[in-house]
Amino acid sequence: MGGGEGKCLFIDTEGTFRPSRILSIANKYSLNGEETLDNIAYARAYNTDHQTSLLIQAAAMMSEARFSILIVDSAMALYRTDFAGRGELAARQIHLGQFLRQLQRLADEFGVAVVITNQVVSQVDGGASMFNPDPKKPAGGNIIAHASCTRLQLRKGRGENRICKIYDSPSLAESECTFAIMEDGISDAVE
Repeated sequence: MGGGEGKCLFIDTEGTFRPSRILSIANKYSLNGEETLDNIAYARAYNTDHQTSLLIQAAAMMSEARFSILIVDSAMALYRTDFAGRGELAARQIHLGQFLRQLQRLADEFGVAVVITNQVVSQVDGGASMFNPDPKKPAGGNIIAHASCTRLQLRKGRGENRICKIYDSPSLAESECTFAIMEDGISDAVE
């Protein structure tokens, strides 16, 4: 059984899941790599309807085995390609809202943690200033913001370092930390 006494369900919308990374991380913690991979149910989503239908399959899997986390990487990628332009914005937000509600239902019904990754977009509404010449905001608008409990913002630091900022949380103060992404996973920041 995996961490949190359950398995992981990973929905990949961009084809970025790499089992070799999981094996490297498992090796770091002296875990059996094949057993670790066996505790990850992987699904590749190809469009927004498929992404949503995978949640129905997820519910069936969760009713048969204990899962502790559901990851969607990235929640918005397919929405940005399937619904292009402002003319489809309302339809996109409605479809996205339904997807996010289904995620919430899975979290409530099966007690799983849900982690979604998102993309950022440039602000075109005059958000630039002399202090922040290239402002970014999360894709998906208010609907994705309101569906999220705690939002973290990740950005590149120096070298292998990354910076994680608590962007919005009902229980955590705004703060940030630096860490490094290494071959065998996450580690302390590199000086």
